[in-house]
Amino acid sequence: MQQSHSRVRELREALKQGSAEAATLLLAHSASLGHERLALRRYLAGRFLGAKQLEPFLPHVRSAAQRLAPSELLTMAHSLASDPSSADDVHLVASELLAVATPYVLPFEGTLPRLATWPDRCGREASLLGRLAMGKGSWLGPGSVIRADGHFVQIGDDFRLGAMSTVHIAHDIYPTIIGDRVSVGRNAVVHACTVGDDCLIEDGAVVLDGSIVESRVLIEAGSTVFPRSTLQSGYVYAGSPARPIRQHSAEEFDRRARALHEDIAAALFASTGSGGHRVEPDQQVFVARTAIVSGNVLAEASSSVFFGCQLDAARNPISIGRNTNVQDNTIIDSSDGAVTIGSDTTIGHNVHLRSCRIGAHSLVGIGSSIATGSMIDDDVLLAAGSTTTPDQHLEGGWLCGGRPARPISKLNEDRRAMMALIVEQYCAYGAAYRKAQEQRATKGGTDGASSIEDRYPDW
Repeated sequence: MQQSHSRVRELREALKQGSAEAATLLLAHSASLGHERLALRRYLAGRFLGAKQLEPFLPHVRSAAQRLAPSELLTMAHSLASDPSSADDVHLVASELLAVATPYVLPFEGTLPRLATWPDRCGREASLLGRLAMGKGSWLGPGSVIRADGHFVQIGDDFRLGAMSTVHIAHDIYPTIIGDRVSVGRNAVVHACTVGDDCLIEDGAVVLDGSIVESRVLIEAGSTVFPRSTLQSGYVYAGSPARPIRQHSAEEFDRRARALHEDIAAALFASTGSGGHRVEPDQQVFVARTAIVSGNVLAEASSSVFFGCQLDAARNPISIGRNTNVQDNTIIDSSDGAVTIGSDTTIGHNVHLRSCRIGAHSLVGIGSSIATGSMIDDDVLLAAGSTTTPDQHLEGGWLCGGRPARPISKLNEDRRAMMALIVEQYCAYGAAYRKAQEQRATKGGTDGASSIEDRYPDW
């Protein structure tokens, strides 16, 4: 709806005084004249002021926003945030207008993910794999992975998954079931467990196999929920193992939810440069298309590098032994010296390895961090969420764990058999995904606007 010149001047003055109604009327005026960039500015101003009835203008302003670089859109949003409280929501508001990237989709043994709707927000290199059923309104951060192969993953509506976070299962043992309105921060892992509605899982947290997280639980950053734990509704949990530290108030829960959502949205504006290249491995090695590799990476037969991993061997080599698996969103950095991983070894999800040596027939648990110069012998099981100190040595034959890690008990044959079974399963996973990637490369896909089944009708 166009306005007279005098009325526009009045509305501009009213907008300076914080009038949400003036922002809406000026937006309508700019849109009617085809002034897309000005309409975008007025839309953002209106959002920060809490203006109503802006939805009809979304297609118009989204088109203008997507002609800008993400950094330019973010700068514009910052300039229009009306007060310090709205400045906390800049990424949330601006991310509504970003182009939604297409997640990397693969079937597992012929089964594709089933989504109620395409993600509302999606960063580059997010992956959706296999036997996944997910509700509407999801957000997927850059590099996030939901992998449903050896069991199913079921996720409700309004799921928000932060950058480089992983959802997975336990092969033929536990699925992963996640309720509605669950938010997971950056570099976190939700593994083979059940999570109720309205839960917050902050950055770097790990939830392990067989655990039950009841509704409205807050798991603090860096916590590890040990296997088969039950977390009670209404509590804040922290530590490794995660323990209840207090009941949370509605105000605290809502405040931390909003901060987590803002952080997840902020990651969508981060640099998308790969810093490396995608390798084309020989036919006996699986390297996921979303894994980023730079430098001299030597991978032996039947080894695998899964989705979202980052391997930086630009300065020193990284060697991966036969049958060894490097699981989703693991970072391996050889800047300060070579990284060597022996044969038949498992490196779990979201592990960080820095210039170290890992022996054969060993397992480094989910979310662990291995410091420069560390040496882990053959035949070591390092528990999830563990750390080492620089130059630390873990001797063979032990279950180790803690921050920093220490020997806990001698390895028995049951644990060795479990470790060997994981290696066997991952050799099979790697072969299946390698085949699926080759099939996808020959078929391609559409622009991502259609359903997964329409995009890949032959699967």
